[in-house]
Amino acid sequence: MQVVKEYVQRWYESGLDPDEYICHSKDGNRVEVEEAETGKRHQLLTFCTNDVLGLVQNPAVKQAAIDSIIQFGTSNSSTSVLSGRIDLHRQLEEEVSKFKHLPHTQLFLNAWMAMQALMDAFCHLAIPVPGFQHNRETLILTDVLNHGCIVSALAHAGTRSGKMFGYSPRVRVRAYRHCDMEDMARKLKRYAKPEDRIMVVSDAVFSMDGDIAPLPEMIDILSKYPDSVLVMDEAHATGALGATGRGIYEHFGITPQYALDRGVIPLIMSTFSKFGASVGAAISSPVAELKPLLNVSPTSIGTCSLAPPLTAAALESLRQVQAHPELVERLQANTRYLRDRLAESDFMPIGETNVVPVVLPAEMNPKLFARILMHDYGLWVSPIWFIAKPRLRITVNALHTREEMDRLVDGMVAARDMNFKPATTISA
Repeated sequence: MQVVKEYVQRWYESGLDPDEYICHSKDGNRVEVEEAETGKRHQLLTFCTNDVLGLVQNPAVKQAAIDSIIQFGTSNSSTSVLSGRIDLHRQLEEEVSKFKHLPHTQLFLNAWMAMQALMDAFCHLAIPVPGFQHNRETLILTDVLNHGCIVSALAHAGTRSGKMFGYSPRVRVRAYRHCDMEDMARKLKRYAKPEDRIMVVSDAVFSMDGDIAPLPEMIDILSKYPDSVLVMDEAHATGALGATGRGIYEHFGITPQYALDRGVIPLIMSTFSKFGASVGAAISSPVAELKPLLNVSPTSIGTCSLAPPLTAAALESLRQVQAHPELVERLQANTRYLRDRLAESDFMPIGETNVVPVVLPAEMNPKLFARILMHDYGLWVSPIWFIAKPRLRITVNALHTREEMDRLVDGMVAARDMNFKPATTISA
């Protein structure tokens, strides 16, 4: 452990460690947090929650979670393969399928496990079956800025999860430039072989840049490769994009059927930690045969199924989204307003969604900037300084008022006028 100790000591000395906070209470976007290091408490207006539609404290969502505990208890205490699913799982899968216009959905504990399960199921067909010979290689293309859950799954796509060997031929992974369709087409032309099984994986909304994948162009390119698979990670798209929050397909005025009509198989991963006031993930597919493979993947068969209150909260949140499309309208209106106000104040918000990254000048330390906003102005935003180009990552939601967004921009203007240390000399 000596190497670990020396590394962490140097990490702290370099100021690369994130500030740690403990939340004591929440009331909408008003939170009370404690600085873990000093014990000092702050009453804050938060702009760093992913509760995009403000459903975490929705009375119907909370009551659904409570009712599920009374009926099923706090945990299922086993996997669905070994001890069956609860009825809430079936209801949530059916609701997600209806919402996403894809008939077959499988639940997972989180997005990381869902993506790994998909690699196991698609590349290795989950488990060896006597008498079945799988001899076609797989080519997977991935956007260079895809989320870590995709990166991690693809890093292990060559072997079946939980085993030291694979059950299928080679899996080849290639990256293409961020949202660059010319590069994606070029890579496909260069690397695809006639018998390859082809998959392209992309975030729908990129979590650090707030921009949207060019879905129609992706479908058009893949249509030249019949039976290719297009996986969209809609973690930040569900509840946020489209007139009714159905995600990237609705945003572009199409449904997954459009991809099917072009010979492309659409898969969608949804997560419940943003719009759904919960945690967990789901993969939806038009192919019935994929679901049983996902269900017996190592990440499904070796992990406890989604707990009753988490399932119930996600289910009720999905119903709330469908019953109240004005929540989505309000989120999108708030997104436009905040982005306009930031631009008017000479900040540089990038992207186009409710994930609003603001790239700071090189001389501005994002960690210090966020501390000033917290200590002097009662505002909580996320500084980014080691997992992407230094920036502030602001998330706006449906509950924010214009007065609150004005307060954020005013605080950022005031903080910008202060003196900063260079971003390369962050200190605790």
